[in-house]
Amino acid sequence: MDDIELSNKRVFVRVDINTPVHPETGELIERTRIQEAAITISELKESKVVVGSHQGRVGRSDFVSLEKHAEALSEALGKKVDFIPDVFGPAALDAIDRLRSGEVLLLDNLRLASEENQELTFEQASKTIMIQRLSKHIDACVLDAFSTAHRASASIIGFAEVVPTCAGKVVAKELRALEKIFSIEKGPYVTVLGGAKVNDRLEAIDALIANKRADKILLSGLIGLVFLKAAGRYNGKIGIENEEKYVLRAKQLMEESRARYELPIDLAISKNGSRKEVDVFSLNNEKVMDIGEKTIERFSKLIKGAGTVFMSGPPGAFEYQEFSKGTEMLLKAMASSFGTTIVSGGHLSTALQRYGISNQIDHVSTAGGALVQYLAGKKLPLVEALERAAQKWGKK
Repeated sequence: MDDIELSNKRVFVRVDINTPVHPETGELIERTRIQEAAITISELKESKVVVGSHQGRVGRSDFVSLEKHAEALSEALGKKVDFIPDVFGPAALDAIDRLRSGEVLLLDNLRLASEENQELTFEQASKTIMIQRLSKHIDACVLDAFSTAHRASASIIGFAEVVPTCAGKVVAKELRALEKIFSIEKGPYVTVLGGAKVNDRLEAIDALIANKRADKILLSGLIGLVFLKAAGRYNGKIGIENEEKYVLRAKQLMEESRARYELPIDLAISKNGSRKEVDVFSLNNEKVMDIGEKTIERFSKLIKGAGTVFMSGPPGAFEYQEFSKGTEMLLKAMASSFGTTIVSGGHLSTALQRYGISNQIDHVSTAGGALVQYLAGKKLPLVEALERAAQKWGKK
């Protein structure tokens, strides 16, 4: 941001304030990414700021408007953020043109535009209707969505081709921190994966194994159930889309190297509203809410013996007190580890704050898939966009 004059300019800031949304009330469950976004936006107090972000995925319960995000961002910034229920139509463009220095406008969910839901080349992205229209009403772009850095979507890679583009404070801080991590990390590498995003976790496993950063992979959450089923230890229905495909892939991965994977020994279910721990072989079709004590003990021991530990996704429904034990104990095992520790994703960032141990982890990021891809040595589209922008718009 120091390389481009942004005062009194119309600046499009691509952030990632994609936030867990309560499926019944529609309320935002946590605001870590919104608070992060406020850091960069606060720096642009002399600019006319247009904020863009996606929220959820088409067809899912969290695919909602950003109206509530505008209220939360207003609180984080300590000043009013205007919201327009439009992305690049006449109403949005008119609101952008009327901005004054110091004002902030939040556009609606960028994924309301079909172009934002596609993986594109740089040339394709720059020629989308969204980029073509918005770019005529802005002077510069700040990319500060590290959590979405692995997506080659229009708003991530398109602006760099048509207007001066630079990194925001969050992206710059993240990349500097990760460069430092790379300089001190060492094996053995232990990866701890949980949460509900099975496809993302399988992609993470492939990428980390390919880059030799997964000597041991500790599995929980839905991905843990997928591997338990693949190993013949669980016969119930997991109840996820593409379940058979994922189980088959898990079988293939274990056939390549069974010793690499550590699966849950016991699990916690809800029985009459209370926590009940059961052996994995005793599990029928009950909803799994957490890992059990034996699994916690086994996983914690492996974490403490690691040279580098990477954790993404909570092992259980930690938002409920009785099912937070797995998340809390594994994070505390990381905090007491002598190895290099990296925690990824908005849910775990929130959990670390709740347990008061954020400062005991070497690197905490709200990014999930983007961080995995970066650790695995993959080129991130957002970073590539910044490199292209530096070539095209940098100081001569």
